[in-house]
Amino acid sequence: MLRRISIFLFIFWIGLALPASALAQGSYLFSVDKEVVNVYWNADGTESLEYTFNFTNQPGAHPIDFVDVGMPNGSFNMSTVTADVNGNNVDVSQSDYQGNGSGFAVVMGQYTIQPGASGSVHVYIGSIAGVLYPDTSDNTYASADFAPTYFDSHSVSGNTDLTVTFHLPPGVKPNEPRWHSSPSGFASQPQTGIDSQNRVTYTWQSAGANAYTQYTFGASFPKSYVPDSAIVQTSIFDVLGGIFSFLIAGLGNILCFGFFAFMFIGLPIIGAIQGQRRKLQYIPPKIGIEGHGIKRGLTAVEAAILMEQPLDKVMTMILFGAIKKGAATVVSRDPLNVKVTEPQPEGLHDYEISFLSAFKLADIRARQTALQNMTIALVKSVGEKMKGFSRRETQDYYKNIMEQAWSQVETAQTPEVKGQLLDQNLEWTMLDHDYDQRSRRVFTGPIFVPMWWGSYDPMYRPGPAMTGAAVPASMPTGGRSSSALPGADFAASVVGGVQTFSGNVLGNLNSFTSRVTNATNPPPPPSTGGYRGGGGGGCACACACAGCACACAGGGR
Repeated sequence: MLRRISIFLFIFWIGLALPASALAQGSYLFSVDKEVVNVYWNADGTESLEYTFNFTNQPGAHPIDFVDVGMPNGSFNMSTVTADVNGNNVDVSQSDYQGNGSGFAVVMGQYTIQPGASGSVHVYIGSIAGVLYPDTSDNTYASADFAPTYFDSHSVSGNTDLTVTFHLPPGVKPNEPRWHSSPSGFASQPQTGIDSQNRVTYTWQSAGANAYTQYTFGASFPKSYVPDSAIVQTSIFDVLGGIFSFLIAGLGNILCFGFFAFMFIGLPIIGAIQGQRRKLQYIPPKIGIEGHGIKRGLTAVEAAILMEQPLDKVMTMILFGAIKKGAATVVSRDPLNVKVTEPQPEGLHDYEISFLSAFKLADIRARQTALQNMTIALVKSVGEKMKGFSRRETQDYYKNIMEQAWSQVETAQTPEVKGQLLDQNLEWTMLDHDYDQRSRRVFTGPIFVPMWWGSYDPMYRPGPAMTGAAVPASMPTGGRSSSALPGADFAASVVGGVQTFSGNVLGNLNSFTSRVTNATNPPPPPSTGGYRGGGGGGCACACACAGCACACAGGGR
């Protein structure tokens, strides 16, 4: 029995370790050659920050397209934030922030640092409140601690020449302030000085620092130099929390056992559940939160990607589009065999060209890989088009187009008109998550199927041609007749086509989607901070100095 338990724990340990190892793989790799941080403790009790990062992006790495800057708390004034890259002003976006806690992202835009290149990013934050605390060793002093934003260790290489300078409030005399213990790797006491505004400064500097460690610097000064209201007071809840912590200390052994049980058993189970949940989330979060306004002009396929429709449905929509343009003909439905028209007609989208190229491959695995690469490129293309636009607003816009398309089909007065509208709107109606059931409810009578339907369904045999039908003059017929098909059969044929993609072309849909997701929206590696590219770490201050003024900052890139 003991041997079985040991094997069981070993398996769970391996299950826990493997995801951590896999998550550690990231495509961003850069060095922060130099970082200069100026921290201004102002007369009104707020804090101002100025960062200068000198990045070198490694060859073959992902471009540094965003830089997350974590804030000590959420009480910072976004209107006072500015940023520039090599002296060129760039945008900042609070909604685009991907780190832990509070912060914002520097949107590098056209000044993105490409692989093998270097660049200097300068950031200024004018006002942050709630950053001063009572000094625990002297109730006449205020305590101020600060930890610069730091980066994920899997994304950073090399050492960083780090300089942090505190500019104490105006009026503080040189003999009044006190510095706190220096972090490891820095001199035991900072260099003191006077800046151009005649303010006392403390400067810590180390050429052997790194950009992924949380270094906490601190100082205390007479609280008479700032308003009392600016100093965060300890509440009764904090006191009660401390008492509660003391009372439960005797339960340490039980909690320790529970912790290890959670680590070995709970975490792998939770990780598996979360992994399943995110398999269909192939759109990276940054697409969804970059800017405001609606991105118009997306195709139905691109809108389906934005709305994270199942990829087997997206593939069916691409196939319909290619057939309608005369670029392909389905030779057999099960297994799906597509004949590509040569030469290909003009006006094909890049994803349609890649899609058709995949079906020229006879080997099923090679075809799946090609379709996977096509999908990854399509997702990234949609991401590029969505930069500067709101995902939520854009999704609502295309949902409205989908509803209008359904409304036109549903309110058509004759089967002929309904068929013509369906031909025009088929891909847009497929954006409906409930397409299967809705199509069966709507297509209850005969449907005059699109004239290209025979190129999609080899088993389709045209019925009576549509002659003398009352079709509005504004609705072109294409110069060919159309034939009727029972509506239920038509709906089933579309749904069956989606299922064919899932079972016979893509293989296991979850596995296919997961491979796409791992490339387009990889889960963040475990670390003290968030992760996505440009830099940043989380905020997890532990104050053990003359006061608890934890003003650390952390971001995701």
